[in-house]
Amino acid sequence: MDIHDSNRLRAQELVAQMTVEERIDQLTYHAPAITRLNVPSYNWWNEALHGVARAGTATVFPQAIAMAAMFDKEYLEKIADVIATEGRAKYNQASSHGDRDIYKGLTFWSPNVNIFRDPRWGRGHETYGEDPYLSSQLGISFIRGLQGAGEVMKSAACAKHYAVHSGPEALRHEFDAVVSDKDLWETYLPAFEACVREADVESVMGAYNRTNGEPCCGSHTLLSEILRSKWGFKGHVVSDCWAIRDFHEHHRVTKTAVESAALALDAGCDLNCGNMYLHLKSAWMQGLVTDEQVTESAIRLFTTRFKLGLFDHTEYDDIPYDVVACQAHLDMSIRAAEKAMVLLKNDGILPLDKDALKTVAVIGPNANSRRALIGNYHGTSPRYITPLEGIEDYLGDSVRVLYSVGSELTFNRSEFLAQPNDRIAEAVYTAEQSDVVVLFVGL
Repeated sequence: MDIHDSNRLRAQELVAQMTVEERIDQLTYHAPAITRLNVPSYNWWNEALHGVARAGTATVFPQAIAMAAMFDKEYLEKIADVIATEGRAKYNQASSHGDRDIYKGLTFWSPNVNIFRDPRWGRGHETYGEDPYLSSQLGISFIRGLQGAGEVMKSAACAKHYAVHSGPEALRHEFDAVVSDKDLWETYLPAFEACVREADVESVMGAYNRTNGEPCCGSHTLLSEILRSKWGFKGHVVSDCWAIRDFHEHHRVTKTAVESAALALDAGCDLNCGNMYLHLKSAWMQGLVTDEQVTESAIRLFTTRFKLGLFDHTEYDDIPYDVVACQAHLDMSIRAAEKAMVLLKNDGILPLDKDALKTVAVIGPNANSRRALIGNYHGTSPRYITPLEGIEDYLGDSVRVLYSVGSELTFNRSEFLAQPNDRIAEAVYTAEQSDVVVLFVGL
C-alpha cells in the first residue's frame, strides 16, 4: 500500500465516526474542532508564492515572474524547500501556543501556473510567464520543493487557478473564457496536467471565471472528467475565495446559494474558501447532495491532513523558529535576485564608473518604493533595500545622487494645486544636472 492509500485508509476510518453534519462542517477553510474525536480545528488558508506570506517575518524571495527568469528549475526547487522549512517552523511555533488561525497552517495555495498571455493583466507577476512548457517545468519544481519526498509531506502545494484564468482582472467574477480545444490543451492545461501527473500536487484551486460556459469551481468537465478521470488526480480541490458565491450572483448559472453549494460539491470541489458551504446542510436536507458526496470530500481533506502528519509526531516537529529568515536563507534570496536579472543591452554604461561620474540622477516612482520590491502574497523581510538606496551605497559619498519621482503612481500631479504632470518637469531638471540617468519605468 502506498503512502497516499495508507493515509486515505486512516481518513476513511476517522470520517466514518463523524455525523453527516460534522463532515459538512469540515468542508470549509476554517474547519472546526471535533472534540469528541480529538480532531483539532484547522485553517486551510495559507500562502507561499515566493516565501511564507502574511504571517510576519520570513525570507522573501523574488516574485514568481522573476524566479521564472532564472530559468533554473533546480534552484527553484531548493527555494521551495526553504519556504516549506520556514512554514514548518512557523506552524510549530503557532501550534505550541494553540494558534490555529488563518496563515498558520501547512496547506499553501501556491504556485500560480496560469499563463501570462496579456501583459495588461495586473496579477501576471504571480505566474511563471507566458510559456506553457516553462510554466509546467517550474510548477513541478516548486511543488516538489514544497511537498518534499519523504513519507510525511513537508507542506501541501496547490496548483492554481484552474483553468483559463489570465484576466481581465476586473471581470474575473463574471467572465466566460471561451477557448478552443486546441488553445485549451496546448496553452492553458499543460501546466496543470504536469503538476498532477509529474509532481503529484496535493491540491488544485478552481478559478473564479467560467470556462466555455461552466464556472470553474462547478465544472464537471474540468474537475471530474479532466482532472480526476483523465489525469488521475487524487488530492483535493479548493475553490478560489468566494468563487462559489459568483455562481448565483454574477455567472447566474444557479438561483440560490444552496444551489451554488450543491453544484460545486457535485462537480468535485471539496473545500470552500468562503462561506457558501454553510448552505450544504440545506442542500443535503433537500436532496441536492448525497451522503456519499459529502463523505468523499471529507475523506480527501483528512487524507491531506494525515499525509502532513498533523495527527502524528513527525521529523519536522522539531524545526526551530530561528531558521526563519536566517542568513543562509537570505543569501539564497540574494542569489535568486541576481540570477533573475535580465540585461537586454549594455553599451558600456554598466557597471557605473564611480571614478568618472560626479552626479547621477535616479528617476521613477518605483526607484524608492519598498512596495515595488515585494510583489504580493509576501512575508516581512528583515531588511529592504530600494534601488535608490542600493545605488547610493554603491556610489558612496564621492558621487552626488539626485532623486526625482518623475510621476506619481496613481494620479497625475503631486497635489491638487499643481499643474498636471508637474513631476515630469522635475525629472527633466534633475536629468539636466546629471552625467547619467538611471530610469525606473514599467508596470
